[in-house]
Amino acid sequence: MAGAGGAWPRAMKEKATSMLSFVYTGLPARVVFGSGTLAQLGAELERLGCKRALLLASRRHRAAGEAAASGLVAAVFEDAAMHTPVDVTERALAVLRDRQADGIVAIGGGSAVGLAKAIALRTDLPQIVVPTTYAGSEMTPILGQTEQGIKSTLRSPKVLPEVVIYDVDLTLGLPPALSVTSGLNAMAHAVEALYAEARNPVTSLMAEEGIRALGRALPRIVARPADAEARSDALYGAWLCAVCLGTVGMALHHKLCHVLGGTFGLPHAETHSVILPHAMAYNEPAAPEAAARIAGALGTEGAARGLHDLAVRLGAPLSLKDLGMPEDGIDRAVALVMKDSYWNPRPMDGQAIRDLIGRAWAGLPPA
Repeated sequence: MAGAGGAWPRAMKEKATSMLSFVYTGLPARVVFGSGTLAQLGAELERLGCKRALLLASRRHRAAGEAAASGLVAAVFEDAAMHTPVDVTERALAVLRDRQADGIVAIGGGSAVGLAKAIALRTDLPQIVVPTTYAGSEMTPILGQTEQGIKSTLRSPKVLPEVVIYDVDLTLGLPPALSVTSGLNAMAHAVEALYAEARNPVTSLMAEEGIRALGRALPRIVARPADAEARSDALYGAWLCAVCLGTVGMALHHKLCHVLGGTFGLPHAETHSVILPHAMAYNEPAAPEAAARIAGALGTEGAARGLHDLAVRLGAPLSLKDLGMPEDGIDRAVALVMKDSYWNPRPMDGQAIRDLIGRAWAGLPPA
C-alpha cells in the first residue's frame, strides 16, 4: 500500500500539470448567414428599434441597401476610406447628427465596417453590418483608426456590431484578386489566434476550421468566381476567423500590418497577404503546435511555407515594394513596431524584424 500510495500522488500531479487552463469570453452578436439574407435588413432594424438609420455604402451597394431597409434610411454616406481616417469619421458624424439618425448600417468591405465602428464608438448607436468581403472586422470589438499618418487600435464593446448579416449573394461579384487578398487577410486572424497569448481550445477549433475552409475555397473562387458553394465556404471561413480575432487578440503579424498600412498608406488586405507567411516564419520556432495545426489545415508540410505557396498559387501580391512602400521606410517601420509592440510568442528582435520586412519588401520567400 505504501508503494501504491507513493505512486498515486505523483501520477495525479503529472496529470494535473497537463490539464487545460484558459479563459474564454463569448462576444455578443447576432449573426444572420445565408443566401439572400440582405432582405432581412429592414426587419433587423425594426428589431433594434431603429427608424432613421445612417447607411454607409458605396454607390454599388447603396440602392440595394436602401431597398432592403424598407424606408428606414435617413441619410447615406459614401466616402468611407481605408484605415478609417479620423477626419472622414468626423464628416460622417456631421451627416448623422444633421439627419438625427438613430442607428448605423454598413454595407461593404473593411472601410465601411471600420467607419461604422468608429461612429458607434462616439455615439453608442446600434449598428448592423453587411460585409461584402472576407475582412472580418465585423465580428470584433477592435477598431483601427488613422490620424496624422499613425494608425492606432483600441478594444471596446461599443464598437461591436449588434447584428451581422452575411449574404453570400453579395460576394459573387467580388473580383478574384480582391477575394484572394481579403481571404488571406481573414486567414491571418486565425493563424495568429492559434499562437495568441489568450488562445483557448474553442477559438483554436474555430481557427483551424476557418483556415481549412478558406484554403479549400479560395482556389475554387479563382478558377470559378461565380461558384456559390465556394463563396459560401469562404464567407463561412472568414466569419470563423473573425470571431477568433475578436476573442483572443493580436500579435506580431497584425502589429506589422497596422504599422505598414497606417504609416505608408498601403492597401489593407494586400499588406496582410504579403506579411502573413513572413510573420509565421518568424514565429514558427516558438509556436510549433500552432504551426502543426496550420500546416494540417492547409495540407502542407510546413506552416510558413504552406502559406507562401498558397499565396503564389492564388496569384496574391508577394512584395511590399509592389504595394508602394519605399525601401527607405523599412527602418522607420521597424522602429514603430518595436516602440509599442504587441505580445508575441517569440520575443521581438529588431534585427530579425528588419530582415523580415526586408524580405517582404523585396518579395522573397519567408526565411
